[in-house]
Order: sequence, then structure tokens, then C-alpha cells
Amino acid sequence: MVKSVFQHSAVASGLVTQQELDEAIELVRADPERPEAAPSDERIAARLVELGRLNRWQAQELRKGRTKFTLGPYHCIDSIGRGGMGEVYKAEHSIMGRVVAVKVLPRSKSSPEAIASFAREIRTQAQLDHQNLVRAYDAGHDGNVHFLVTEYVPGLDLRKLVRRQGRLGMSAAAAIIVQAAHGLGYAHSRGLIHRDVKPGNLLVTPDGHTKVSDLGLAGYFDESDQVDVHGSKVVGTADYLAPEQITEPNRLSPASDIYSLGCTLYYAVTGKVPFPGGTSREKAHRHCQVLPLDPRRKNPELSDEFVDVIADMMVKSPDERLQTASEVIERLAPWMPGPETAVSRQVQVAGIGVPVDRSPPRRPILPVLGDTEPNFLVQPADEPGQGESPSQLSVGTQPMASASQDTFPFVLHDRTTRDWHETIGNVSPLVKVLILIGMIAAIGTLAAVVFSLVLAAIA
Repeated sequence: MVKSVFQHSAVASGLVTQQELDEAIELVRADPERPEAAPSDERIAARLVELGRLNRWQAQELRKGRTKFTLGPYHCIDSIGRGGMGEVYKAEHSIMGRVVAVKVLPRSKSSPEAIASFAREIRTQAQLDHQNLVRAYDAGHDGNVHFLVTEYVPGLDLRKLVRRQGRLGMSAAAAIIVQAAHGLGYAHSRGLIHRDVKPGNLLVTPDGHTKVSDLGLAGYFDESDQVDVHGSKVVGTADYLAPEQITEPNRLSPASDIYSLGCTLYYAVTGKVPFPGGTSREKAHRHCQVLPLDPRRKNPELSDEFVDVIADMMVKSPDERLQTASEVIERLAPWMPGPETAVSRQVQVAGIGVPVDRSPPRRPILPVLGDTEPNFLVQPADEPGQGESPSQLSVGTQPMASASQDTFPFVLHDRTTRDWHETIGNVSPLVKVLILIGMIAAIGTLAAVVFSLVLAAIA
């Protein structure tokens, strides 16, 4: 009997013995509800998952023909996701039994430049040791495959948490952002800036502990002798870029991370990115030139003082912005849950326990913006361009370019074109429809006149 790709891969990988495979096949054949003389790979795989011999990810990979699930002494047991540089796996050390996360640089991206960038990430992460940063444990290569081993952080990243639970209260958001600020402050003290701070890079454990991950784009800001492979390139994620990352990417400071952390806080309490919709280039323009929608339009429970903190973190000019992570921690201190109430305020949502602000709103829906007016755009909540958009609902935003790719040059539209697009963008849908109807009517009238003239000429 000729084995299928799945059956061959299952045994060749060592995940399943021939006896276990045969037992699964016989169970499918003898299934009283759906007996099958020649069981399909799909049903065999499902049976092996039911028996606990495989998990769903392993079964899926085996059906693709994969036979290797090890990287050096690490055995890959599941897929965590994809980072800026490659796949990330949940793995277990074959001797120590410690569960870790393994980031793998794919062979398809293993150019000399990409390998150099990956090695730089390994060295960068190895020198950092802080409870609010994902720690590096090991690194190596298996043949031509290079990998980085870090601690495995159970739970969800902030983006997934907000998408499942909805926007967070002020206390819950402050607890997460303050912890991230502690980690970033430590990195800043070592001369490093993250450059890609975003909800997807803040990992929240079931007990509410936050760790900042993915230092693949980190760079030095105060040592001229350090070589930056990303120098003069726009790197990061479009929804969370500081203006100076776009206009002067080689002149960054800790304040650049503070801006991105402010955008992340904005997302945490509203469930929306500051500038939804549009292309990466359009988002970049808005970060430099446009005020975001006041977050109270999306979350009326936010207090004036809390919105002030977000605004001060997101000031366009880096010189006028909050300068350090310590300032962020100090400003958010009033909303931090106390140790005596933190446990009682935790809730289990999507398997994650996060301190939630259950206190009554400190203020009603605001008809005015008060002293934050210069910092946020006064705009109705249903204004075009501020509703749901792919960048809000979906998929988290992607890096503008990987470490081995050039990023787009930032070029603003000329003023006339920009004014036209901004004017059209501010017109309500009803007005747009009326304009369209008027244009159609005008074209119809013109056509009728031309037709009449033609008939008159013929007569």
C-alpha cells in the first residue's frame, strides 16, 4: 500500500509511530457512524489529534509534507505567529523541558543583510534583562536556519486582547502601559530605542503582567560608533510611527518610543488606531500633519486628566512631548490599581486576567474639549474616515519593511493636491451622493441638448 504524503511525513517526523498511525487508520475504518475503507488523510489526522498524538498545527504541517520539527535541541510544538523577521514557534528544550519561543529566520530571507540584522537583534536582546522585556535565552543555527530563543510568554498581546474584550478602562490600560514604560525605560537607559512599539508587541499574561517584545528594529540613539543597519530608513509600523521616524529617521530619541506608546494607549482605551483607514503613506502624512480624533468620542468615560496624558505623549514635536518613560509612569500613576484591590478587580476575558476599572465614570460625555482642544481634532464620531476600517478591525498593521528591505521614501503630496483630498475627505456621505446625482443629471441634460441639435441639423 502506497503511503500518502501525510502518512509518510507523520512517521518520518518521529511525531507518530507506525503502530500509532495504523491504530488511527483502523479506528477510522471501524467508525460505526462513518465507516471508510480507505480513510482520508483529513480523518486520520483528526483521529490522531483526538488521541492526543498530534496537535492541530502539527497535523496541518504534516499534511503539507513537513518532516522536521526540531531546531538544534528545541522541539517545535506549535506556531505562535509571524514576526518582522520570520516565524515564531512555541518549542520545548529536549533535555531541560523548558518551554520557550523560537524566532526563525526563513531560508527565503537569509540574505547576508538579513542574517546580519538577525544577528544584531540577537546581540541587542541578549544584553537586556528586565521583568518587563521579553528575555533572550539562547541563539544558534540548525544547518542554514538561524534562530533566536526567548522566554515564552503565555496570554495575548494587547491588540488581540482589545479585539476580544473591547476597549479597556483607564485603570487596566494604565497598568499595561506603565509596565511597558518600565521596560522601555530600562532599554533607553542602555542607549536603545525600540522603534516599533505597538499593541501587538505588548504581551499580557493571564495575571496581568506585561512584557515588551520584538526588538528586531531596535537601534542606538546616543552612541555614534554604533552601526545602525536601519539608518536613514523609515522602519516601524504605520499606525504607531512618531513624526520624526518619518521625517528624520536617523535622528531618533526615547521620545520617539513615547509617541508610539501614546498611540498604543490611545488604541487600548478606544479600540481604534489614531488614524484609521488609508495607505501607509497616508497614515504617515497624518502622523506629521493631522490631529487625531479626540479619544473621548470613542470612549466617553475617559477623564480630562487621562486624555491630557495621551495628548502629551502624542505631541507632534519631540521637544514638546513627554521625554522619558519615567514621566509617563508618573503621569499615569493616579490610575494604577492599588495592590489591595488589583486582585479583586481582575476579570477573566478570553482567558486573560487584566485589572479592569470598575469605578463609575469620572465624567459624562463631554460637549467640549476643554484644555485638550489644541491636541485632538474636534470631529463627530460618525465623520467619514473615522468609522470601522481594515486597519482597525483586522489584522494588525504590518511593518513598512522588513530588515532586509528598503522602505518607501516619505514624500508629501503638493499642497494643492493635499487640500483637495482633505476637502473631499471632510464631505459627508449624503453630500457626496447629492453631488453625484447632480453630476448625472447635468450629463443627462447635456446629452439631451446635443441630441436635439443633431436632430435639428438633420431635419
